Amino acid sequence: MSPRPLVIAHRGASGHRPEHGEAAYRLAIELGADAIEPDIVPTRDGVLVLRHENEISGTTNVSDHPEFADRRTTKQIEGKEVAGWFTEDFTWAELATLTVRERLPHLRPLSAAHDGEGGIQRLSDLLRLLDDAPREVGLVAEVKHAQHFEALGLPLDELVAAELAEHGWADDSRLTVESFEQTVLWQLRERGVGGSLVWLVEKAGSAADQVARLGSAAPTYAEQLDETSLTALVEAGLHGVSFDKAMLLHPSGETRPELVDRAHAVGLDVFAWTLRIENAFLAKGNRQAGGKEAEGDWESEFADLMALGLDGVFADHPERAVAVRAAL
Repeated sequence: MSPRPLVIAHRGASGHRPEHGEAAYRLAIELGADAIEPDIVPTRDGVLVLRHENEISGTTNVSDHPEFADRRTTKQIEGKEVAGWFTEDFTWAELATLTVRERLPHLRPLSAAHDGEGGIQRLSDLLRLLDDAPREVGLVAEVKHAQHFEALGLPLDELVAAELAEHGWADDSRLTVESFEQTVLWQLRERGVGGSLVWLVEKAGSAADQVARLGSAAPTYAEQLDETSLTALVEAGLHGVSFDKAMLLHPSGETRPELVDRAHAVGLDVFAWTLRIENAFLAKGNRQAGGKEAEGDWESEFADLMALGLDGVFADHPERAVAVRAAL
């Protein structure tokens, strides 16, 4: 049996190397992560690439490429106006000319020192890397903006299912698929994708698929977390829920166990995102001197969250989470 909670490298070892780069993925394996979490978005020609968002100006050098200057645009993504360059406006051959860079250089200058070291990874690249790993490492694949891409003729359920099947991962025990949108999870299951299905839960707002279907009548995330609603999700085939850690912590740093206990009571696994070491991301009660980029009392925050009985945690520095888990 794997130790609990599982330590999932959030976009690879993204506290050390630019997120979703090959170096971040390889380092996550070296540092002891139990699984790696990629975010999946498509190119114009249907290739699945690994970027936190389909807007890539903050995580690649696309703005340094004059040949792509005319691709800069503004779009509505899940009700928000976003300006920049978007994966769906590029072919894979074009994206393959870019290099990755640190998204938070002001907070993580040591990672930013590795800007330009490697290019954008595809889902197929990560699947091969995991298959070649010296030990078993899982995949926690986040399907991003499925409703948005469906409207563009890029159905992620179809594309992801086909890619997983091609590489022998469609029913692999190492596989977990997660999304903020329940619809794409059910669609993937209908297409034969096995593994665990996990619903990502925001602190506020409503999921894009439910807004598209129900408009202003769409339930918020919070309105779907009562025992009856969670039980219905289990009956529909859901295996887990993944909470923003802010939902599990008071500003003081004191934990709030009720959501974890309620989800466990109906048979769901419970995950929390994202464990980070910098003051900028810690509960106010766990911040220390030195500014936003300085390390705060991350040990206490990690340990307190793990003590809730979580089944998995997402961490930018996986080795820190592994060390805290070992000390529990």
